[in-house]
Amino acid sequence: MKKNKSRTRFIISGLLPAILFYTIFMVYPTISVFVESLYKTGGLSGKKTFVGLNNFRLLLEDETFIRAFQNTIFLIVIVTIVTMFMAIFLAAVLTRENLKGQNFARTILYIPNILSIAVVASIFAAIFGMDTGLINGLGRLFNPETWQNIPFLGDRKLVVYSIAFAMIWQAVGYYMVMYMSTMSQIPEQLYEAASLDGASKIRQFFDITLPLSWETVRTTLTFYVISNINIAFQIVKALTGGGPDGASMTLLNYQYEQAYTNSSFGYGLAIGVVVFLFSFILTAIIHRGTKRDIVQF
Repeated sequence: MKKNKSRTRFIISGLLPAILFYTIFMVYPTISVFVESLYKTGGLSGKKTFVGLNNFRLLLEDETFIRAFQNTIFLIVIVTIVTMFMAIFLAAVLTRENLKGQNFARTILYIPNILSIAVVASIFAAIFGMDTGLINGLGRLFNPETWQNIPFLGDRKLVVYSIAFAMIWQAVGYYMVMYMSTMSQIPEQLYEAASLDGASKIRQFFDITLPLSWETVRTTLTFYVISNINIAFQIVKALTGGGPDGASMTLLNYQYEQAYTNSSFGYGLAIGVVVFLFSFILTAIIHRGTKRDIVQF
């Protein structure tokens, strides 16, 4: 009996610090965001006026917020699909095929992930620049008479696609390495048996590689979709600042602008609540939609 009590006290003493820190740094700030979103702040004066759900009502009438929401959804859907597809494809090729320079290819593809967002933004500012950018420079070099500079970062329609390209380039190598780690553990005998049965490499991928890597794919998919919201904020902040005319604005960028630039702290936190609920619902949908029986080997 005493042994069980000692064990219980030991478990509680071990968990208590973690629970305490989690409450202070996670639970309390989250609750505070929900509470503060119900107030209108007076900027530097610190005065607060309770407005209830009025901040959320104003969001529905805010064209910039709606555009930021649309951009966020676009970047989540397009960037996630393309990134995961490319990462899985490259991992399968570099794991299953005996190609020259495999280690070099892995290193080159992984390098963008170790670069800071500021460096990534600088690289793509140099690539997409209007007058001095690499793409426009090559266009003028090979077609000097008819080439017209393309405003990748200054056109309302092109800017989001340019940001999406930068995000994909930055993330593919990281997830490729994770998938390679999983795929390299699949027994070679399974592929040999499939080859003897006449299965093509494409069939082997869908019947062996993907099912046996699915739990990793599922985990990384959820992780990337959520982190994508934060990465989009950082790249937009460093590359375009939300321009031109708010065309590249995302939810977090707009939240930051409202809360810390326009001193509309309560309104900014209302956007934060939307981001939190959106992330939570999105995670639940992905978790439910990708659930399947675990295939083991």
